[in-house]
Amino acid sequence: AGFIKSPLSQKRLTQDSVELYCEAIGNPIPEIQWWFEGNDPNETYAQLWDGARQDRVKINATYNLHSTSTISIANLTSDDSGMYECRASNDPDRNHLSKSPKVKWIRSQANVFVIERPEIATQVSESSGKLTLSCNVSAPQLTITGHKWMHGEKVLEQDDSASSFTTYTINGKREEHSGVYECVYEANPQIRGQVNISVPPQVVAYKKSEHGNEGDTGVLTCKNPSFPAVTTWSWYKSGHGVSALLENASGRYIIKSTGNKTELRILKLDIEQDTGDYFCNGTNSYGTGDATVNLRVRSRLAALWPFLGIVAEVLVLVTIIFIYEKRRKPDEVPDGKRPPGKSNATNHKDKNVRQRNAN
Repeated sequence: AGFIKSPLSQKRLTQDSVELYCEAIGNPIPEIQWWFEGNDPNETYAQLWDGARQDRVKINATYNLHSTSTISIANLTSDDSGMYECRASNDPDRNHLSKSPKVKWIRSQANVFVIERPEIATQVSESSGKLTLSCNVSAPQLTITGHKWMHGEKVLEQDDSASSFTTYTINGKREEHSGVYECVYEANPQIRGQVNISVPPQVVAYKKSEHGNEGDTGVLTCKNPSFPAVTTWSWYKSGHGVSALLENASGRYIIKSTGNKTELRILKLDIEQDTGDYFCNGTNSYGTGDATVNLRVRSRLAALWPFLGIVAEVLVLVTIIFIYEKRRKPDEVPDGKRPPGKSNATNHKDKNVRQRNAN
């Protein structure tokens, strides 16, 4: 057996995760095992298996044309620092309890250094229509070579300063820019801090006015684009100066809600009962917000009115043409036809004109 790819030494922070990769080739296809030796001088190598260390260790291996294996360790602690060894062998007696294998296990090693995560103090301040986000690393043990500010996958700003303090300014109100922001310190490994701009739910209706036909199912939708997500959604319907809470148990209403979206379905719409304003209300730990959706229920015949209107216009037009044709004067004839009895008089008149011209 021989190695195609060997694991690489890495530095990580506590609470991070690490992944090591190993690939071996041989005939027959070799088996791969993972072993670990801690930094304690008295500690010896111990084999790792999938699910070890309170299920923080995951090992995935495939044996097709050659052998590949990946070990990942989540939620790292300082005890995870040490030497990790990828071993490969295709000797038939490699795992025999009494026989010694003819071919020794080949080994490839990588060091994992787990560094204590530094504390990051974060703050959001608002003044003069601006938001200022700040991060400050206390007693960093790593060399900082720059900073990045990120929102999701988007890089908002970056620099090459070595300072442990960094800020980012946003023009606008807190409600307009809520979300999760990250300050990233460029180091080995990276240091990341999270800055949250949290607001009460900014609930909006997907459509402020909805239409439905009598007997069909009406669907009303509201969403919350702000952070954090809504923890409790509720729907109300206004009527006679009061708002009634709508619940799934009623049988006609089906409410489906997630963190940032809620949907109300009304079964078998009724013109008298269901027409009106509906309110969606969202609540999180910072407050509440609501929006209004107006529902109009149309008769099933409503879709026929445009067609019936066109039919009526055609009938009126045909009637007018028919009446006009009936009442048209007898001497009104289509172009190109001469009325009977006038052709001789016209010929005689033309003959007189020709004689006068000849004289």
